[in-house]
Amino acid sequence: MKKAVMYGAGNIGRGFIGQLFYESGYETVFIDVNSDVVEKINSDKSYPVKFVSDNGTHELTVKNISAVNGRNEQDAADAIAEADIMATAVGVNILPFIARPLALGLKRRWSSGNETPLNIIICENLIDADLYLKKLISDQLEDADIKKAEQKVGFVEASIGRMVPVMTPDMQGDNILRICVEEYSQLPVDKDGFKGDIPEIKNLKPFSPFSFYIQRKLFIHNMGHAASAYLGALKGYTCIWQAVEDEQILKTVKEAMISSAKALSIEHKVDINDLLEHIDDLLSRFGNRQLGDTVARVGRDLSRKLSPEDRLTGALNLCIKHGIGTDAICKAIAAALCFKDPAEIRAAGILKSDGPEKVLKEICQITPGTDSWKTITQKYKELSLPSSPFVQSPQPA
Repeated sequence: MKKAVMYGAGNIGRGFIGQLFYESGYETVFIDVNSDVVEKINSDKSYPVKFVSDNGTHELTVKNISAVNGRNEQDAADAIAEADIMATAVGVNILPFIARPLALGLKRRWSSGNETPLNIIICENLIDADLYLKKLISDQLEDADIKKAEQKVGFVEASIGRMVPVMTPDMQGDNILRICVEEYSQLPVDKDGFKGDIPEIKNLKPFSPFSFYIQRKLFIHNMGHAASAYLGALKGYTCIWQAVEDEQILKTVKEAMISSAKALSIEHKVDINDLLEHIDDLLSRFGNRQLGDTVARVGRDLSRKLSPEDRLTGALNLCIKHGIGTDAICKAIAAALCFKDPAEIRAAGILKSDGPEKVLKEICQITPGTDSWKTITQKYKELSLPSSPFVQSPQPA
């Protein structure tokens, strides 16, 4: 049986890629540092994926699996050395910590005489994730192995569209491995990133040039999702579905997504109508009550999400580049500046102590005095007023 390695047994690892590997005939080894998850995978050799929608639910059992603890570099390296395909879904901030075991696995692979190309599908929300991971691994290799990696390792960017909420104990029920997901399961990947043959994996969609899919995901899907969270938080909503059922919020979010779509259509010479259909589909999926996705989860990690190339400021900059109106995106950024993360993350501390202007300058890298600066600061003042229509008492879930 073909062997796959899934680095990260979290929401996307179990709730998306692990499912596709199983349905494509792979035996999958998960690498994770959560010892409870690792032990449960090795005990059960399977886990349930629950597909949820407002029309009903059903489950699929993912089988042919095992796991190793990522804290044991040698076990992780052994799994990588034997893999026919692998993927990462650990989070951008964790990638530096997995570079060493990845490098060890590659060296062990080559020392055993396995010269078959290994393609790594990188399921992380980061533009140029392939270059980033490649650099991290190269820093752990000697010159000769770096040259071999150039020939034998494919760093393949992916655009992850499936939405998977943070699992609560109630959602997990009697199994900590149960994962709830939406039905959507397309996996666009960078066709040019592969070495050797492109593997046959269910719903894999190789595409070139892939920058369009990366930006479509970031500047339409992620931006719209984040805008829903930040505007929803101002009205006291707990869940994303509540936010998009609010006509005022929906109007702003859709306008922001359409602005990005217009800019992407010009940038990549794609049909605007296809992007508008994509927006309608996304907004419908955002409204899936059964996912239970929260504004707190979607809105967290403000420092990254407000950075100049990420979902909000990146979309703003692309629209400015192509002369597209940015009013709705500016309102979403202003709402983000008002966001109070209940987890007290670092970015929230920055906002509390330094104010919105410093965030716009140092995190968003928006030049003071520009039209965008003026619009965002004005909207921030408006949204901060007690009389703002976006400031209401908390809404029940």
